Amino acid sequence: MKPRISVLTIGVANLEESLAFYRDGLGLPTEGIVGREFEHGAVAFFELAGGLKLGIWAQDDIAHDTNLPKTAISPTSFTIGHNVAHRGEVDEVIEQARQAGADIVKAPEGTFYGGYAGYFRDPNGHLWEIVWNPANIPDDDAALP
Repeated sequence: MKPRISVLTIGVANLEESLAFYRDGLGLPTEGIVGREFEHGAVAFFELAGGLKLGIWAQDDIAHDTNLPKTAISPTSFTIGHNVAHRGEVDEVIEQARQAGADIVKAPEGTFYGGYAGYFRDPNGHLWEIVWNPANIPDDDAALP
């Protein structure tokens, strides 16, 4: 297996509401819901940097496709990380997520490694970390508190 991921698909309770959150609330580019003509096939994909796609697919349809039972999501099973270019952008993205309906789990603050990060949960409980890491990206806003 080559060391790459091309699509990260997350299960959602309501495809239309999740589409609105990611497209309208967070501004991620998408063609919208495709595959409606197939039973259990409706899905939406969002184009991300580096060719990666984020997919949203109904949990019921994932359970059908995999033959696994639908279970509750544990928000600490994994996080989706979004690195930003400067410290102030962490606050901007967290606020954008809040306005879109996300639950702010942890307000942005300094990290143990000298960065700055915060967490939000999308409407389905998926945990996102918004992070500026000074080791990876120089910061024009380094003097901010």
